[in-house]
Amino acid sequence: MANIAVCPGSFDPVTLGHMDIIRRGANVFDEVFVVVLNNSSKKALFSVEERMDLLREVTKDMPNVKVDSFGGLLVEYAESVNAKAIIRGLRAVSDFEYEMQITSMNRVLNEKIETFFIMTNNQYSFLSSSIVKEVAKYHGNISELVPKEVERALLKKFTSNKA
Repeated sequence: MANIAVCPGSFDPVTLGHMDIIRRGANVFDEVFVVVLNNSSKKALFSVEERMDLLREVTKDMPNVKVDSFGGLLVEYAESVNAKAIIRGLRAVSDFEYEMQITSMNRVLNEKIETFFIMTNNQYSFLSSSIVKEVAKYHGNISELVPKEVERALLKKFTSNKA
């Protein structure tokens, strides 16, 4: 039986911090489903399909990574793909309290699915999709924050929105 994990997030857009967590998870698990959250309460810059396309492009060198989306309970999705684990990245202590609440609730919903926290590489500890979008919006240099494909997509998005 394959050792399957789910790595959820909004990925709006995917950053090098996300890529660090995905790559490290893919080195541990046989199969990793990178799952784009479809959160209607958040105003996303990229559509779910655009985020999935970008993720597919930047993970194409990782054969054991699959990209998908969901809009329901994460543990239900994990169960549907036979995942035994959820991978979550932690940037700082401030992330831990929120992540612990989510993990505790997931454990109540399905105690068979474990959550694994991976500490983000120190060089990405400050990085968030929100910061990247803010810098990109004002045409700042984001080349060391996101994959090249994402940098191009952000440039295109903010150039086309300048009307």
